[in-house]
Amino acid sequence: MRVMTRLLSCGLVLCAAGAMAAERPALDARGAAALSEFLAGSVGRGDVPGAVVLVTGPDRVLYHEAFGVMNAAQGAAMRREAIFRIASMTKALTSAGVMMLVEEGRLGLDDDVAKYVPAFRHPRVISRLDLKAGTYETRPSARPITIRQLLTHTSGIGYSWSDPGLALVEKLTGKGGETDLPLVNEPGERWTYGASTKVVGDVAARITGLPVDAFLARRIFEPLGMTDTAYSVPAAKRDRVVTLHERKGGRLVETPNPETLGGEPRGDGRLFSTAADYCRFVQLILNEGRWGGRRLLKAETVREMEKNQTGEVRVRLQPTARPDYSRPYPMGVGEDVWGLGFQIAAPRRAEANRRRAGSLSWAGIANTFYWIDPRERIGVIVLMQMLPFYDDAALGVLRGVETRVYEHLQR
Repeated sequence: MRVMTRLLSCGLVLCAAGAMAAERPALDARGAAALSEFLAGSVGRGDVPGAVVLVTGPDRVLYHEAFGVMNAAQGAAMRREAIFRIASMTKALTSAGVMMLVEEGRLGLDDDVAKYVPAFRHPRVISRLDLKAGTYETRPSARPITIRQLLTHTSGIGYSWSDPGLALVEKLTGKGGETDLPLVNEPGERWTYGASTKVVGDVAARITGLPVDAFLARRIFEPLGMTDTAYSVPAAKRDRVVTLHERKGGRLVETPNPETLGGEPRGDGRLFSTAADYCRFVQLILNEGRWGGRRLLKAETVREMEKNQTGEVRVRLQPTARPDYSRPYPMGVGEDVWGLGFQIAAPRRAEANRRRAGSLSWAGIANTFYWIDPRERIGVIVLMQMLPFYDDAALGVLRGVETRVYEHLQR
């Protein structure tokens, strides 16, 4: 297994020309070496097949390296410009695009989603569930779903791969779309992870007249120069796409990439991207809506996205109906809240080597992760490509990166 451990000279390669920042965090040479040693060891032991890790400040990349393999069958070493299925890391991009429409007065955060997607005019909620007996009942929702609830995952919309109750409904009815399945909870009542951001993307499409891929390209990808981010991969870039591995019987089993890399665009997932491309979005948030000398979002809009929007409603543990696909998740259960598109970290007991309170984050199903720390003015992207989600070894890589970044961060 070939491991790429070349360090960037001084860690100062630009990812966003012209971005301005009041502070310039840095990662010292010992920190870069510690990260590389840890990551090389992780892939060398076979914990994960490969990874790309990027650490950025507001205006410069502090670390960007690749480790392991991107295609084991072909013996292809991982590359920094490798293309990953970033899945639900799509959600933050869609949320930012929708907030642009809010800025323009084209929709309101407390609008009823049925105003834009009539199928949600009379949602129903699961009122009784007996998994053992294989039965359930529903009742009409007492209140409508709002745009704010979609952005914070408090709408009650779930995923059938995650929620056993929805998996049962899908099995009994043969229907699995977000407008066909009942809500897991009353809107605003609890935090339930699901296809809410897919619906947000549908709202944006209805308002702008653009399909979600064209909407995101126009509002996010093109202004940020995210040239490797799209819902499909052209033939010329196919050799840069990382293969997917699954942990089966204690072994990592590789699935070759299909001939066609792409699918129906959705606001909640299915994007392909690179660490360098996603870095540009991270820098946009770190710079409160500015990138490359251009303002895409108002500073007050970004601050609103970073603010607790769920009050006392905290992140709760999400079960799984498909343990081969996902383990229970996420971190921060019972503590973290949600903003407009991001999970927000609560204070931790051992904060010294952890992301700071107020950090923004989420992930993708194939163990792709990011967090944005406004307090320390850094963002970190950790990309792997393996199932199940929240695999112990993948989480070990994530936590190992986090610890070493904060151990060596210089202000």
